[in-house]
Amino acid sequence: MENPLNVGLIGFGLAGQVFHAPLIHANPNLRLSHIVLRHGNESEKKYPEAKVLRNADDLFAEPSVGLVVVATPNITHLELAAKALQAGKHVVVDKPFTITSKDADELIALSRKLGRVLSVFQNRRWDGDFLTVRQLLQQARLGRLAEYESRFDRFRPALKPGAWREQALPGSGVLFDLGSHLIDQAVVLFGRPQGIFADVRAQRDGAVAVDNFEVRLEYPALKVTLKAGCLVCEPSPRFVLYGTTGSYLKFGLDPQEEALKQGNSPAQPHWGEEPKEAWGTITQANGKLERAKYTTLAGCYPEYYSNVYRAITGKEELAVKPQQSRDVIRLIELAEQSAREKRVIPVALQD
Repeated sequence: MENPLNVGLIGFGLAGQVFHAPLIHANPNLRLSHIVLRHGNESEKKYPEAKVLRNADDLFAEPSVGLVVVATPNITHLELAAKALQAGKHVVVDKPFTITSKDADELIALSRKLGRVLSVFQNRRWDGDFLTVRQLLQQARLGRLAEYESRFDRFRPALKPGAWREQALPGSGVLFDLGSHLIDQAVVLFGRPQGIFADVRAQRDGAVAVDNFEVRLEYPALKVTLKAGCLVCEPSPRFVLYGTTGSYLKFGLDPQEEALKQGNSPAQPHWGEEPKEAWGTITQANGKLERAKYTTLAGCYPEYYSNVYRAITGKEELAVKPQQSRDVIRLIELAEQSAREKRVIPVALQD
């Protein structure tokens, strides 16, 4: 077996602790060798083998580190990713990629110039429910798809004091946070849209960052609606698909995030599997309406880092290409423009 690739993780907040560190640690081809923390030593109990650094520049200067993971507030992504690339490192950036598409283009150009792998952590491509939706569409189980709705709702009426995501900062709010997932998933399924229309607002008392959005992506003969909100106390469907021969309705969230929050390892058996009672319902018209539970495929977040490693070692094409995540940021920019101007904005994305 080859020696594992040393990985340096910048940031040990929610993204670093819950997602990146456990997934890196569970991959036999990767070694979490360094963690950059401004204060404290929260990582030492769970990852004692990882050296704690106080400054990202010290990580960039470490010759043994081959991959740097940027899991810091959105506004810092450009600077840290650029410095890591300039130091000769391969780079993973937590979503959203950057706060502007111009910044994303700058990083893409730099990675190409230096010949380094650059990817964005779009882990929800490996949600079990999303994998199931892809399977349904590939098998044309619903006939020709006419309508697709994807929602990511929460009930969080109270603001979180001091949380950067809820401050009036570039890249804050749920459009960047959750919208980057929903838009990425839609573009993976249906390609680039022709136009975009959006309603974007702050609904909670005292909110200064976006906490609710509805985005409609324009496709020929297909209605795509993406929604998220923080005042939804009655569970809403995660996915609704309507086709010419049937429909699919799915409630609940992929179980992997909660399992990671509980400290479970992605290396455990039956990882990402969903209980039968959580499966979605497929309804088909075969002379009469027939409803049945449809098995949710097992989710697999570990596949993201497995693919990144294989891309770095030249064994596989990169799954989440930076150009795709640049497109997501551009669509978020156009959604904001649509909300301001209250009109459909044509989409013209460059390769």
